[in-house]
Amino acid sequence: MEKPHLIGLVSFAVLATAALAMRPPEEAKRTEASVPKSHVRLAALSTSARKDVDYAAIDQRLQRLMERRAMVGMAVGIVENGRITFLKGYGETLAGSGEPVTAQTVFRWASVSKGLAASMVAKLAEQNKVNLNAPVADYVPTLKLPAGAEYRATVGDMLSHRLGLYRNAYDNKLEEGQDPHVLRQSLSQLNLVCPPGTCWSYQNIAYDGASELVENVTRQHYEQAVRRMLFNPIGMTSGSVSREGLMNSKSWAWPHNAGRKPLEVTEAYYKVPAAGGVNSNIKDMALWMLAQMGEMPDVLSPRVLGAIHASLVKTPSERNRLRKFRERLGKADYGYGWRSYDYAGHHIVGHRGGLNGYRSLILFDPQKKSGVVALWNSNTNQPAGLEFEVMDMIYHLPFRDWMEVDNSPRPNTSTVAQAENEDEMSGDAGPSRRKGRR
Repeated sequence: MEKPHLIGLVSFAVLATAALAMRPPEEAKRTEASVPKSHVRLAALSTSARKDVDYAAIDQRLQRLMERRAMVGMAVGIVENGRITFLKGYGETLAGSGEPVTAQTVFRWASVSKGLAASMVAKLAEQNKVNLNAPVADYVPTLKLPAGAEYRATVGDMLSHRLGLYRNAYDNKLEEGQDPHVLRQSLSQLNLVCPPGTCWSYQNIAYDGASELVENVTRQHYEQAVRRMLFNPIGMTSGSVSREGLMNSKSWAWPHNAGRKPLEVTEAYYKVPAAGGVNSNIKDMALWMLAQMGEMPDVLSPRVLGAIHASLVKTPSERNRLRKFRERLGKADYGYGWRSYDYAGHHIVGHRGGLNGYRSLILFDPQKKSGVVALWNSNTNQPAGLEFEVMDMIYHLPFRDWMEVDNSPRPNTSTVAQAENEDEMSGDAGPSRRKGRR
């Protein structure tokens, strides 16, 4: 990377940090005051809850992983027995800057954001403000499907990718800068690949009808509603749903390609916030996982969690995509914004995310209240094996080098990029064969 370019990027980061420092602290104080004491306790790191995971081994393997050429920065959080037991940052926020990633560094969630949108809609349904079985047309006026299918498709169909559209419909147009509200209307010009509710096909523009629904029902901007209903009561002080929210953070991670070159933080998928717009640091993502485990029933009730985590539709293509883990991985299903798996006889819930320059993952066992979250800022999917290494420890299964840190020789960056274009085709975990990336 050329030095002038690096200096410019670092200078911009410094200016963004200074702008944040100038903001008044009243909002942060109000957020802290609104967090229940029980949630504050959950935010504290607990070593006494450590039972099954070998943290020294995981830390050592992550340090070795960071030696790979494609890695720039990464943050990892682990929860055991309903408590946060590990939070650590690795590498740099910007390649060559020397600024370390910490547990406070903010990254993008990408498609892990879908689970948050589904949680919002399910909470509104619990309040009898939304009917998940009603036609999606009742709540999302801009969503138009072929042959008027928006009157047959339900809100639940939208949240579970069962609208009958082809995969990632019009994502390319979104990445070209077109308005997602206009694109949702123009979906009517396509042909259905199946009747609504009968097949599964991953979406972003159509899925973001969830943000429009939330705004129409709450009469608040999506980010305001999310902050009021989820971020603030959970205690997610770093959470935001915008490009500005990321770049105004005190410490935030720049996106990079597989060759460690910094990339632009693009606006496209912030325009579909329910599909891919959330940002946070790893601590707040761990708190989010605790809420999904049922540890904050005042925010996410058992009824809401049961609705969004339910296995509604089988996704055999997911098993094909994760074929290197088939020794452990059984059936794969999708609910409302969440995947679920049979893993060596255990029921686990999670999701992955991928945008150009960012990757994310969350995976947990709701019964054992144990799991892992991770965020990193480069176009490589190699760290994704971390989730299964952690689950193997939780279940006392034989070690497998799922992250492939023991493999040699190390792949070059072109090999990394090519392999991911072949493997990551589900739309929620990395680059696709299209010119752009989600």
